[in-house]
Amino acid sequence: MKENIKENCKKFSAEFIATATLVFVAVGAAVFALELGAPLWAIIPGVALAFGLVVVAMAYAIGPISGAHLNPAVSLGMWVSGRMKALQMLMYMGAQVLGAIFGAALIYVIMGLLNGWGWLPAGFNGLPGATSLAAGIGIGLIVEILLTFVFVFTIIMVTSRMQKHEAIAGLVIGLTLTLVHLIGISLTGTSVNPARSIGPAIFGGVKALEELWVFIVAPLVGAALAAVVAKLLLSKKKEEAPAEPEQAIEPEAKVVKAAPKAPAKKK
Repeated sequence: MKENIKENCKKFSAEFIATATLVFVAVGAAVFALELGAPLWAIIPGVALAFGLVVVAMAYAIGPISGAHLNPAVSLGMWVSGRMKALQMLMYMGAQVLGAIFGAALIYVIMGLLNGWGWLPAGFNGLPGATSLAAGIGIGLIVEILLTFVFVFTIIMVTSRMQKHEAIAGLVIGLTLTLVHLIGISLTGTSVNPARSIGPAIFGGVKALEELWVFIVAPLVGAALAAVVAKLLLSKKKEEAPAEPEQAIEPEAKVVKAAPKAPAKKK
């Protein structure tokens, strides 16, 4: 019992630290670059790469401890695909949200010391400009569901034991996160991670909080769909996999017992 508590504390701490690092470094890269007047064409690829590099680093740093989810959507996907229990999923989600809030708080303190105290000017997710609020919500939901689907689907597939890509999984996942950010930053700021959205929104003002639900619901929906599809594909692959060599030769290896001799007839 004590060992389980100790292991869970390690996982909780790892997810907290890694998610705080993700928000502080990657979201901070966007906030600080905008504050210094960097051009948008440089900010987008820079921020996308920052998110990807942090995930690569954390995947190899804490992957052996907690699996390096850093994201409630990823934890939900792992639960739907049967790789973790519900209670553990909730524990991961709590650690990730708290870590994201801590990371965003560090950004808030630094910005406050630089420019005085007020709402963060950037770093939170937002709905794209559209002809109406409903259209903006619709675009936000579609974009975030699709991008999260791609991200979580990739994670589940490359970390599957059937795929045998464990050695490069962290790199593939980080590059995928960079890719979805390159696509989504101009539209929604790219969430694909409810914790990453919750942390900065708390310090981003009323509008950021009003639109926050989109960046919680959409990533969770996208992650659940990705997990279902990945599970179907992996189960099909499992059914079609050839039998193990031992099983294949087993029928031929059986020794056939000689039939008992008939009793000799009496003369």
